[in-house]
Amino acid sequence: MRTGLYILVMIALLSSCHSSRRAGTVVMPEHKEASLKNYINQYSALAMKEMRRTGVPASITLAQGIIESDYGRSRLAREANNHFGIKCHNGWKGRTIYHDDDKRNECFRSYNMVSESYYDHSDFLRQGSRYRFLFELRPDDYKGWARGLKSAGYATNPRYARMLIDMISENNLHIYDQVALSNNDIDDIYRGSGNEIVNDNSEIAEVSSGSRLKDDPFIIEKENRIKVRNRIKCVRVRENDTFESLIEEFDLLRWELYRYNELDENDELYEGQILYLQPKRKKAAAGNDFHILKERETMYDVSQLYGIKLKALYRNNRMEPGYEPPAGTELWLRKLKPEGL
Repeated sequence: MRTGLYILVMIALLSSCHSSRRAGTVVMPEHKEASLKNYINQYSALAMKEMRRTGVPASITLAQGIIESDYGRSRLAREANNHFGIKCHNGWKGRTIYHDDDKRNECFRSYNMVSESYYDHSDFLRQGSRYRFLFELRPDDYKGWARGLKSAGYATNPRYARMLIDMISENNLHIYDQVALSNNDIDDIYRGSGNEIVNDNSEIAEVSSGSRLKDDPFIIEKENRIKVRNRIKCVRVRENDTFESLIEEFDLLRWELYRYNELDENDELYEGQILYLQPKRKKAAAGNDFHILKERETMYDVSQLYGIKLKALYRNNRMEPGYEPPAGTELWLRKLKPEGL
């Protein structure tokens, strides 16, 4: 397997280990983190194979399956192996199940196995006239697919596109699109039970500084430009970078770069600055429990260093937003600081 693919595989493994999806200000409970990891491990290979067969992005398939089936725990998923909420519609001759949705006692498709649900989902999109325009998009344009599914009426939730995009970006599901688009055998990537991605080359996980996650949690992704910190894609600003050039280079919406980095349009970039291409998280990566504040280091500096939302950093340390503690202060990065410390 090529080194480049090993890198993609390692990132996918890291993204599947833990998750902290954005849902207002609520941190994903541990049981949902486990459910998310298990779902990705179990069905990512199937989603990638379906992408090769039909062109439906694996990231979109996984995100829809997770959301529509509640991590495989919904009644439709448990009793009918229906992971995508596809209703009977005219011409369906297979098994059925009745379930309350937009209306009471609606007819949904039922399958013998989950794999049949995945096959039918791909064919449903591929053969449906209202989704035909989606296949004119780039196969790795998951944002375009998410917005297209919403505009075509796949779901009635007005936030459906945002839900899909957040699910994919916050859990790096787009990596599976890149693996599916490679020439490698998908089955060779998976070993052992549970279909968990395995990396046999320990050197690929080395961080750019030569140290490990605790000291500087950067992981090389490609061409040493995009990196992963706290399971979030990010870049370091170069001399000639501007907000506009970065937005164009990384195919972001204008507001995304500002919001993800808690900046406004009056802020200026500086060389070496860390900018995140995905939302920051509520806590630092495992192994980064504390940080001792250095001279002239601000709370915002720490939030960017570890990929933590500034509001969460203040909350964890029981500080009022805007307060700048003195050098030498011990900051809690993963848990709420006990009262009295």
